[in-house]
Parts: sequence; structure tokens; C-alpha cells
Amino acid sequence: MLPEVNRLRSSTIFSAVTKSGQKVSTQNLVMYGVNNFDHKSQKSYPVQFGLIINRSVGGAVKRHKVARLIRHDLFNYLGSFKPNTVVVVRVLKQSESYSKDISELISKLLSKFMVSA
Repeated sequence: MLPEVNRLRSSTIFSAVTKSGQKVSTQNLVMYGVNNFDHKSQKSYPVQFGLIINRSVGGAVKRHKVARLIRHDLFNYLGSFKPNTVVVVRVLKQSESYSKDISELISKLLSKFMVSA
């Protein structure tokens, strides 16, 4: 499970990342990421992941189950990102498994970070 410190909860950061971050997508997911996010302080922050799950995925119980599954998958990629990186995952459609999509999006996002660095 994704540790509490790695969960994004700030609505202002969600908004900033989705508006100005690097964007990659698949049929079921969209991932936004900002490398070296400016947290308005000199302090170093751990990698943070946020989730946005559309109502089209299902009711509250289904959306929470999807969130747990995706957070479990994201835990495996914590070491792939540098500190101060913020990633937001938007779930568009219901799927049997998001693991393959997440793996594909993480590699695309990391390659975009390399190009823009």
C-alpha cells in the first residue's frame, strides 16, 4: 500500500499538476506529472501520487476499490522518481486491471522527464 507521506491531498497541487504537468495517456488512464515541483519552500518532499477517479467508473464502493488497487500498483514505482515529483492519475474508464496501463504510463512519463530535463 502507498504510504501516507506519498499521497497527494492538496487540491491546489492537484490543480497545478493537471494544468501544467507533463501528460501521458492510455484508453483507461491519464497521468500528469511534474518533476521538481516547487512546494514554496526549500524543503525536499517525497514523491507524491494523487488519484482522480471519474464517477463513470462506478459507485463509491467500486471507485474506492479501484483507488486501492492503483495505489498498490503505484507503490512499486516510488523509487523510480526523484524527490519533489508529483504525479496525478486520472481514471477514465473501468478496467479489469490497470497494472499494464500504469506501467506503460510510468515509462512514458519518465522518458518525458528525461527529455525536458
